[in-house]
Amino acid sequence: MSRPLRAQVAEVARHLHERGWVANHDGNVTARDGARFIATPTATSKRLVGDRGLITVDAKGAVVGAGRVFGEIGLHLVVYERRPDVGCVVHAHPPYATAISAARGNPIERPFIAEALVSLGPKLPKIPYAQPGEPAKAALAPWCEFVDAAILGNHGVIAWGADPEQALLRLELVEHLARIAIEAMPLGGVDTADKLLGETTVQTVVACAPAPHANVATMSPSGQKHDLAAVVREEIVRAMRKP
Repeated sequence: MSRPLRAQVAEVARHLHERGWVANHDGNVTARDGARFIATPTATSKRLVGDRGLITVDAKGAVVGAGRVFGEIGLHLVVYERRPDVGCVVHAHPPYATAISAARGNPIERPFIAEALVSLGPKLPKIPYAQPGEPAKAALAPWCEFVDAAILGNHGVIAWGADPEQALLRLELVEHLARIAIEAMPLGGVDTADKLLGETTVQTVVACAPAPHANVATMSPSGQKHDLAAVVREEIVRAMRKP
């Protein structure tokens, strides 16, 4: 029997604090609950969040009942609006990924390990800083259908998934990649997958890769129907084989 959704949201919030990915009142977590959303309250350390302290907001971000909503609720809502398959959104400031968000460049924009390509897709964008509110929503909106996580310029990371666990794992992977990339800088930096393969081994991609929530069938190079992750894995194996 699965745990109540409110308990899952509270656990993710506390995990953000335990990992050192938030400080003070930073970060926020929401989860879709029918036509409404469960959310962490504003001005509260994630260390102290319990399921009874969570608030409920409607599709416009207005609080239903007691409590105060955080100012970045619009970022969460724009993801839900564009991605009906998404059940949870997490925003935090993990140090390595946030260092990239505050610096020039984005060394993790393209995948450099196969697992990242399978879990996050072919691109991890860094969205330029935008003022909170409508400008920030407008900056994030075009990416919602194409990625499952993004670096927010000077503002940390936002990730989403079907449930709280998946959203947290995606944020965790972004921070893991950021740490690897920063640790690799004294060694010359990371090589993205296309650099490793080289021009002589580039092959035509046969697989169709629609947005995760699109109602489009995917076909693998072998001609068999698969789920999207399986198609991507097969493409990686084919591309990395020696000609």
